[in-house]
Amino acid sequence: MSELEKEMKTIVSPSLLAANFLDLQSDIEMINRSEADWLHLDIMDGVFVPNISFGFPVMEAVSKICKKPLDVHFMIVHPERYIAATEKIGAMMMNVHYEACTHLHRTIQEIHAAGMKAGVTLNPSTPVCVLEDIIQDVDMVLLMSVNPGFGGQKFIENTIKKVVRLRKMIDESGSHALIEVDGGVQAETSPRLVKAGVNVLVSGSYVFNSTDPLSTIHALRELHF
Repeated sequence: MSELEKEMKTIVSPSLLAANFLDLQSDIEMINRSEADWLHLDIMDGVFVPNISFGFPVMEAVSKICKKPLDVHFMIVHPERYIAATEKIGAMMMNVHYEACTHLHRTIQEIHAAGMKAGVTLNPSTPVCVLEDIIQDVDMVLLMSVNPGFGGQKFIENTIKKVVRLRKMIDESGSHALIEVDGGVQAETSPRLVKAGVNVLVSGSYVFNSTDPLSTIHALRELHF
């Protein structure tokens, strides 16, 4: 890890899945006023994960009023079919699951060709070693610290060890990939994740259910690598 990375503040990407969908505009305006760096969008299809979230009509509406870069996480089968549509809504990052992509290298190339940053996500039971031959090609790795599909779940402790192993792989390979973690990120887990080497914290319920979301986001962002 470079000296510059060590001095950087943690990137905070609140998860829209935990927002109030009856008044989404107010929550997005709160995100715009906050110190959040990105907005995390979870796309679920009810096939790859046992839940359905939202799709492109919602993402397009959000993109029109959100001033933060969009960090789009596809928990779906065949995410490569939606690269062009994701670029069209102005996404900054398109994140696909290792487990959903038979030809991951090709998908990463196509995401980059579309002008977006490319991320790869690993489920809790998938070891980080599967990324050895792709780590230099990706901009970010997202480690799921809960089983994907639902918000508000309990943090899986083994994630800390996975972060340490992934940080070692990134540093030794010369990759510039960021490490992002999603699931159970709150006051107790976030400092430990950052200490282990996490760059980006995704937090849903902890931010949107807070009595003071702006202060909660600020506190997460003040954590240092």
